[in-house]
Amino acid sequence: MKVTYNWLKDFVNITLNPKELAEKLTLAGLEVVSLKESSGDSVLEIEITSNRPDWLSIAGIAREVGAITGVKFDMGRFNRLKAKAGSKRRIEISVANEKDCPFYSATVIQGVKVAPSPDWLRKRLESLGCRSINNIVDITNYILFELGQPLHAFDLDALKRPFVAVRRARPEEKIITLDGRQVVLNQEILVIADQDRPVAVAGIMGGKETEVTLDTRNILLESAVFDPVLVRKGRQKTGLQSESAYRFERGVDLKGAKTASLAAQELIRKLAGGKVFSYGSAGASEPSSTTIKVKMSQINSLLGVNVPVLKAKQILSRLGFFVKVKPKETLLVKVPSFRQDVKSYVDVIEEVARIYGYNKIPMSLPAVKPSQSQDGARSSISEVKRVLSALGLNEVITYSLVDRNLLAKSGIGQELAPLEVLNPLSKEQEVLRYSLLPSLIKTVAYNLDQKQECVSIFEVADIFLPSRECPREEASLGIALCGTRSLFLERGLVKDEVGILHIKGILETVFRRLGVGGYSFKPTGNGRVSVVAGRDEAGYMLDLNEQVLAAFGIKNKKIVCAEIRINKLVSAGIPEKKFSGIPRYPAIGRDISFLVKDDISVEDILAEIRTRASSLLSSSRIIDYYQGKQIPSGFRALTISCEYRDKDRTLTEEEVSPLHDALCAGLENKFGIRLRQA
Repeated sequence: MKVTYNWLKDFVNITLNPKELAEKLTLAGLEVVSLKESSGDSVLEIEITSNRPDWLSIAGIAREVGAITGVKFDMGRFNRLKAKAGSKRRIEISVANEKDCPFYSATVIQGVKVAPSPDWLRKRLESLGCRSINNIVDITNYILFELGQPLHAFDLDALKRPFVAVRRARPEEKIITLDGRQVVLNQEILVIADQDRPVAVAGIMGGKETEVTLDTRNILLESAVFDPVLVRKGRQKTGLQSESAYRFERGVDLKGAKTASLAAQELIRKLAGGKVFSYGSAGASEPSSTTIKVKMSQINSLLGVNVPVLKAKQILSRLGFFVKVKPKETLLVKVPSFRQDVKSYVDVIEEVARIYGYNKIPMSLPAVKPSQSQDGARSSISEVKRVLSALGLNEVITYSLVDRNLLAKSGIGQELAPLEVLNPLSKEQEVLRYSLLPSLIKTVAYNLDQKQECVSIFEVADIFLPSRECPREEASLGIALCGTRSLFLERGLVKDEVGILHIKGILETVFRRLGVGGYSFKPTGNGRVSVVAGRDEAGYMLDLNEQVLAAFGIKNKKIVCAEIRINKLVSAGIPEKKFSGIPRYPAIGRDISFLVKDDISVEDILAEIRTRASSLLSSSRIIDYYQGKQIPSGFRALTISCEYRDKDRTLTEEEVSPLHDALCAGLENKFGIRLRQA
């Protein structure tokens, strides 16, 4: 939308220069995208949002300028317009559907003299990029830009008789529009017609046969309101573009339609002569109005700033609202007909904020008490996905319906009978899966065929478990790792082949993030490790044997995988997490290096350390594992790192050494470990 600085001054006494005005408008939500000089005037191009048709006019922008600058906005010359007396004979108007056309008016003006427009009118139109045609057409365009109401003038003598019909087009009806195009119409397009044929595509463009020319002496001036959706559809189907359609699509003001017609009649009388002969209208006589109650407490609470009640009333009044202040600082706001976008109290508050100034609202952090929202399995699933993605795994999505043979060759859950689909679309979708792992193994095999050296994937989805009473649908987590990762460490390039311990480390990280306590891993034979969370078995880890790998066409590779039931993690997890501050005092570290028999579980050793340790032991973890020539058969070498810390002070060597020695002695007595010198 383009407006000129001097044209705005017809409505409001602007004291700001054009650049300052552009900045003020932009801050209030009317983004000025360009500012150019043209014939001694400044042209501002403003980006108009689709919900503000009232800004598609000079008067609408001027009203905003008045509200922003605090200067009176004056439309007095339009308010003083009155209909001229004409013949008692009224023009006949037929509106087929008032929803398509809520209001239509037609004014017959006789004895006009069509001629070129005066310089002032031509220059104003050209400054907005509109070509001058003749005084009658230019006046309708001038009013369109000034008031935002599209008008159209027909050559009255080209109509069959003083009769106007607003109706849907008939199938295969045709019209030649003002731009010389022949358009084929249909029943989804609204037209203006005389007794025999369409003479305009309603709200979009007039017809060539009733065009106002230099020979025209009598005109019919149209001012109407058309259904925005119908105009939009008509424009899309005909491919016609016009300034009128642009405004009708967004909605025009019924009250403004009447004012625009009177303003155009006044200009026609001054510039082209002529006399109003008759007038007719159909549809609603007055627009409906809405009154919204807004409390100042609502305004101040939402904006976070105290706006004085009189200031809020002043802002809304300058924007064209009718405001009454009631007791307890309550505003009754009557919405003007040109503000169709204002429907609730929050819309009113937005208007106050725009003009009051967003820059006056102080920056502050919201007064919200930090808390963690919990939503059971859904929250846990989101957290699991975040953790696995952070660990470098890629999420995949596979089908719930699978091939029966896929389940069989994976060797997983052979004791289960899968749920069958009565009418499968294909052999590959004949049963519902009871495990995610067969599909993940198939995905790994596909990626290996694409020359991927290392595949790390996971999926969180539902599985379907058969049951005597009723089949169960449960959320499950599946993980599959395969291949060798190349790592650049201080000692150079290291090849790290995935194994069951990689899966174990991944699951431990997930368990810690979910607050799952008391988890353990228990080997059950055949490459399978049971995973216990809390008191229940939550799932298992699996090192696939060569027979299964061969069934999937995988050679010289190792696949380890795991499947965990999400509901078991939720029941074993801690729903609330507590924040622990960063330690203020340093820790003292002690390592225990020892030999231990292979049949003794590392988990049991760590549990014993946690049981025997004093409250000063803050953490203990395995940092080294070794089996080799220097280690006797049946033994392995382990190193456990222990950290001692007090939250209130720095510990001394004399305090830590006795505690650590007692811990080592306890491990020797319990497990028969052999301490090694570091």
